[in-house]
Amino acid sequence: MALMSRLGIKRLSSRIHSKSLISRSSATATDTATATSKKVSDRIVKLFAVDPEGKKREVVGLSGQTLLKALTNVGLIEPASHRLEEIDACSAECEVSIAQEWLEKLPPRSYDEEYVLKRNSRARVLNRHSRLGCQVVLTPDLQGMVVAVPEPKPWDIP
Repeated sequence: MALMSRLGIKRLSSRIHSKSLISRSSATATDTATATSKKVSDRIVKLFAVDPEGKKREVVGLSGQTLLKALTNVGLIEPASHRLEEIDACSAECEVSIAQEWLEKLPPRSYDEEYVLKRNSRARVLNRHSRLGCQVVLTPDLQGMVVAVPEPKPWDIP
């Protein structure tokens, strides 16, 4: 009888212990979800884009995302004409103008980016404010940045 009561106590003890583990693990999952949400909110970068009509629009992107991705997400750049974000496949369709005060916060253009911009410039001269949206990676330092989106090319208009 003493053996049976000890086994019963062990079973009861293990049940209580497993229930507390379940409640602990669900609390941990909730805490993890909250921590993940905080991380996403910390990654938000809000910037402004001036569209071809001159309207200033707020654009929300995530740190680590390209400017091109953020602009296509709000419909300022046609996604169909920008399928690739690789510099080797870039045709400068994602060229934007960056406001002067934000240029210093961006890393310098790579040789490839300059080549693509010059190749697609009619005058073959670089505009110092021109950058390729596919090459600008958003960071928290770019919070509030202002960019101008050029008019769509005739072949981009449906």
